Amino acid sequence: MSGHARLWLQKWRWYERNALPHNRLRIHRELARRESFARWPIQGNVLEMLQEDRLRLGPHVLFEPNVWITGPAPARITIGGGSFLNMGVMVAAVAEVTIGEHCMFANGCFVTDGNHRFDDPVTPVPWQGFTTKGPTRIGDNVWCGANVVITSGVTIGERCVIGANSVVTTDLPPFSIAAGSPARVLRTIEYAEHPSGGLPPDAPVAG
Repeated sequence: MSGHARLWLQKWRWYERNALPHNRLRIHRELARRESFARWPIQGNVLEMLQEDRLRLGPHVLFEPNVWITGPAPARITIGGGSFLNMGVMVAAVAEVTIGEHCMFANGCFVTDGNHRFDDPVTPVPWQGFTTKGPTRIGDNVWCGANVVITSGVTIGERCVIGANSVVTTDLPPFSIAAGSPARVLRTIEYAEHPSGGLPPDAPVAG
C-alpha cells in the first residue's frame, strides 16, 4: 500500500470511527449503562468522552439523528436526565458545558463554551484552536427553538424559552421568554399559584 493510500485510510477510519461496527456497539453499550439513547447516526468524539467520563448523561437523555457532541480532553459536557436533543443539534466544549434536566433543543441548535481563534495572521484559521469566556450553563426545563445558538460563558436560568434563530450572548434570568440576535428578554413567564401555595411542576404559562 502506498503512503498516500495508507494516509487516506487512516483519515477515513478517523472520520468514520463512529460508524465502524465495533465502535457503534461500544457507543450504544456506554449509553445503555447510563439509561440514555441515540438514534443513529451520532457524530463527534462521543465514544471517547463517554469512556473517559467527560460526557455525563442523566437517565433518558435522547439524541436524535446527527446530534454532534465534541470536546477534546479535558473538556467536559454534562446533560441532565430527560433532556432531548433533536436532529442536528451540536454541543461543543472547550472546557465545560452543562445542560440541566428536561431541556429540549429543536433542530439545528448549537451550544458551546468556545470561540474559534483567528488572531494569528500566518496560521490557517482552522489550525488556530479555541478560546473560552468560561463555562456555558443551561438550567433545568429550558426550551430552545430551532437553530438557537448559545455562546461562550452564558448562563441560562431554569424554565427559559428561547425563540427560533436566536443568538444568546448574555445571561438570561430564570423564567424568561427571550428571542432575537442578540437575544433579549421579551417577558417573564408567570404561573398560576398552586393550591398548596407552591407552583405545580407543569404549570401553564399565564396568558
